[in-house]
Amino acid sequence: MSPEMYVLRCPIRSKKYCSKFGSTAGDEYKDAGAPPSDEQSHPQRRGAGKRKRKMTAREREKGVLHERLQLLRSVTNSSAPSKASIIVDASKYIEELKQNIEACKRDLAEESCLPMVTVETLEKGFLINVFCDKNCPGLLVSVLEAFEALGLEVSDASISCADSFRLEAVGGEPQNESVDAQMVRQVVAQAVEKWAES
Repeated sequence: MSPEMYVLRCPIRSKKYCSKFGSTAGDEYKDAGAPPSDEQSHPQRRGAGKRKRKMTAREREKGVLHERLQLLRSVTNSSAPSKASIIVDASKYIEELKQNIEACKRDLAEESCLPMVTVETLEKGFLINVFCDKNCPGLLVSVLEAFEALGLEVSDASISCADSFRLEAVGGEPQNESVDAQMVRQVVAQAVEKWAES
């Protein structure tokens, strides 16, 4: 029997044979004896694992979306049951907020155009100042009517009605003792508002 045939039948190779053919003793046992991995022996399990991970990620995304929709629903006071209805209610809510903001801006602009009223308490009476950076026809009459309603007698006054309106008046002690600086300012401010509306 030739040496080559013996080597092929022998379970143990000689080092000389292994070095000749580029392998080491016992390699055939490593290759043949190592059990195949679970993914190699069962490829269907590997596919099932990937599908399970994808399903888990989708469920997580659905949960996050559901939480956000519920938060949006509570913020907008929506009673809609479906996702589309909640989004529609949120759009309407945003439009209402925009309209309210525009209304507030208009109110602030109108208030900034109104004459400014200040009242200081003197030893006897009040010092009333009404100022506006533009001419205000008819405003003086409205302010004097407010003084009359309060029972204030004007003892001294300085008035300018050219390019702007400025009134500085000293009102004596009112007949009603309950009248204070805050009440005087409130009544004069109301007279200014009525003048602006007319």
